[in-house]
Amino acid sequence: MASRHRELSFESKPQTEIVRTRRRNQVAAATAILNKSLFVGGLITALNAFSVFSAESAGSSLNFAGVAFSPGSTVQANVPLSAQEKSLAAQGGNAVPPNAVAVLATPANFDPRKSWPVLVPCSTSDFKRQNRDDLVQFYRRVGLAEGWVLLAGDGPQHARNDTAAWRGAMTLAAIHALHRTFPGSEKWPIACAGFSGGGKGVGYVAPLLARNGCRVTGIYMTGANEDHLSDGYARIQPGADFLNTAIYISAGRDDRIATVEQQYAVAGLIKRTGFHRMRIGTFHGGHEVNDAQTSIALRWFREFAK
Repeated sequence: MASRHRELSFESKPQTEIVRTRRRNQVAAATAILNKSLFVGGLITALNAFSVFSAESAGSSLNFAGVAFSPGSTVQANVPLSAQEKSLAAQGGNAVPPNAVAVLATPANFDPRKSWPVLVPCSTSDFKRQNRDDLVQFYRRVGLAEGWVLLAGDGPQHARNDTAAWRGAMTLAAIHALHRTFPGSEKWPIACAGFSGGGKGVGYVAPLLARNGCRVTGIYMTGANEDHLSDGYARIQPGADFLNTAIYISAGRDDRIATVEQQYAVAGLIKRTGFHRMRIGTFHGGHEVNDAQTSIALRWFREFAK
């Protein structure tokens, strides 16, 4: 029995060692896999954290004229007036304000390193409206959906005499702030938009911007019953190339303030001046800005912004 016991003991010892060795190897392998997983997971976590931090840093680093903002938002900033802009603002006996107020709206994917088309509204002087009012109420939703940046310039208070020169001065101040903030933005294409009295005012603001080096590629007018663009072109003299600017006129079929017939007459006068890229769109509605027409115009203007 003793001999058998020793024999059994002799045979069981190497089996036990083999089992123990296997277990040690399995534990070691499992530990190595776990450590590797922890390392990779930690690395991924760290990279994710870094990516979030970088994205947040990039977003928080955006500013317009010194005011921080995030893409997809609307920001307001006080911006300085140049000597030329002060001179324009003073026309009509207006007191020159200490600064202009610029409002910028950007799409959610706004990246200032890329080129963006810019829509600049000019509002009517009726009802003490400001350019930024039209930006928010008439153009922001459609403009952002179409991938445009929107920019408006106004005085801090209403002007005593709300002249085209005043509107031009404040708009130029906002555009110069854009150019200072985002290098390369001086090459971004610009379209001007005006409704009702703003459709008349844009006839002076658009050539003024072009005269000052802006790349004006489109003018959108709706509800305008008089042609002021021809006079603005003659007075401001932005150059013959300005006649290549695309003009889109939007007319409500039930508009009693600026009838379809009047707006077709405006188009005829503008064409006679020498503008040759023109479209007229009509819609079921009255004296209003039509979103569908705005969208069509902005898409057409982008064809000339390339």
